[in-house]
Amino acid sequence: MKELPPDARPREKMLMRGPAALADAELVALLLRTGVRGESVLQLSQRLLDHFDGLPGLLNAGPDDLRHIRGIGPAKRAEMGAVLELARRSLAHQIAERPLFDSPARVKDHLRLHLGHLPHEVFAVLFLDAQNRLMRLETLFRGTLTQTSVYPREVVRRALELHAAAVVLAHNHPSGAAEPSRADEYLTRTLKAALDLVDVRVLDHLVVGRHEVTSFAERGLL
Repeated sequence: MKELPPDARPREKMLMRGPAALADAELVALLLRTGVRGESVLQLSQRLLDHFDGLPGLLNAGPDDLRHIRGIGPAKRAEMGAVLELARRSLAHQIAERPLFDSPARVKDHLRLHLGHLPHEVFAVLFLDAQNRLMRLETLFRGTLTQTSVYPREVVRRALELHAAAVVLAHNHPSGAAEPSRADEYLTRTLKAALDLVDVRVLDHLVVGRHEVTSFAERGLL
């Protein structure tokens, strides 16, 4: 990037104008630092963004997704994984400090970062206290690419162990789409009935896709 004027180089541009002034490819270029033979770091960054359909897709990419991208070696994969984990932890800290639904967008972002990139289906539960503050996010069940077995008694047992007052259910769709299925609706009703017996409220069920998250509560499905 030495051929670029100083105010057009990502690092100098960020220092002069702040990170908000940088395009997505420029921010990724700062993280990658170097390109590959015949391709500048900015071109490599743009290729990554194109491959993953933009920044959300890139941030949701797991190590295996990056492994076969030319120019992304172990060091770059490790650095990108560290940035993603920092984002997850930051969002987790923010949503744990206040009632969960004071910041529904952050909850969705956190779940998308946590579950959206996984190649297999998982079922997670956010356990909340009486003030609807997050106590724990746990992945309770792991399935195949198409389905997972969820046992209501295990969800109830864990809620009682943690003395949870309420829960938010969540699972991902490895296909990338966040549209609830009939099976998802049936599972939600089954879990809600089981948790009602022990006075634990189900506040929502979130279906996590690669780029979006669908809320059962927002759709009136609870």
